[in-house]
Amino acid sequence: MRKAESRVALDPDQEAWAAEGQKGMIPVGRPFLDHVLSGLADAGYTRVCLVLGPEHHAVREYYTGAGRPERVTIEFAIQKEPLGTADAVLAAESFSAGELFLAVNADNLYPRAALEALRKLDGPGLAGFRRSGLVRGGLIPPERILAFALIEVDAEGFLTHIVEKPDPEAARSFGPDPLISMNAWILSPSIFASCRAIAPSRRGELELQDAVRDNIEQRGERYRVIPFDEGVIDLSSRADIPVVAELLRGREVHP
Repeated sequence: MRKAESRVALDPDQEAWAAEGQKGMIPVGRPFLDHVLSGLADAGYTRVCLVLGPEHHAVREYYTGAGRPERVTIEFAIQKEPLGTADAVLAAESFSAGELFLAVNADNLYPRAALEALRKLDGPGLAGFRRSGLVRGGLIPPERILAFALIEVDAEGFLTHIVEKPDPEAARSFGPDPLISMNAWILSPSIFASCRAIAPSRRGELELQDAVRDNIEQRGERYRVIPFDEGVIDLSSRADIPVVAELLRGREVHP
């Protein structure tokens, strides 16, 4: 998001938040994170924990002030260093209070049906989005698909294999219309032990996918995969901002 893009015209507020890498606060009518929180409220969630870096004072100020939600209660957890997605999950351990919890990206807007289905699970699980559904309507460019994780499911509908950012050859083994993880997970308290057990990836980060793998192989958890043929609005780069703003134009937001 911080990478300059000469072909993209942003207004001053969008430019300022993009320069800080604060995807959730980029205004697309309202801050993008307002849309995310509104979607969670629509799907029946009532408590939300925002995992922030120690420097993200503006986010906390907004959601405890002018942007305070009415339908969800906001709590905050601090990730002291940007050590990866598994480390971000660890930051929210006290918030989970020993119960199942949903973990999602702040730069993705998920279909309501997916969030509702995950809320109704009685154990760990994730949403699996068909490639065709993600690219339909131009929500996610086809060339970006390999930036996400591909997943395999057994005959009973449980996760067996997950590959983060596969190369083209590995991706072909998943078939022409694979299921893709967009990081919408229901996690059990055992995930925290797995987050502590894993080593950094080749990127030097503690990856949630690696923690899930440990959770399955070492702790016996089974992850139900709920397939969806719908799209996910993804705000990954500056080039996405005008597209997302247009997609969300006129959308009712009530976090």
